[in-house]
Amino acid sequence: MLLPLALYAFLFACALTITLKAARIRALPAWRRCLPLALLLAAAAMSLIRGFGVPGPASLLAFPLNLTAIALAGREIHAHNALTATERHLS
Repeated sequence: MLLPLALYAFLFACALTITLKAARIRALPAWRRCLPLALLLAAAAMSLIRGFGVPGPASLLAFPLNLTAIALAGREIHAHNALTATERHLS
């Protein structure tokens, strides 16, 4: 029982770190910086709803929202790193 909870907490901390890193990229428009974080917080809210006895929406939405938040944040970080590497190479 404790191991799955610890694994979930670790994965949530990693996802939060990635989304916060994407949110700190100032070259992006505000909506693209905040979208992964908003999706991650929506997934956390869905997981909390499960605790109040509403497992249907939580089971349906929490995992896809987590995956989407991580994928979007990773894409933004990768694109930003590629752009800055290209700019450094051209300079």
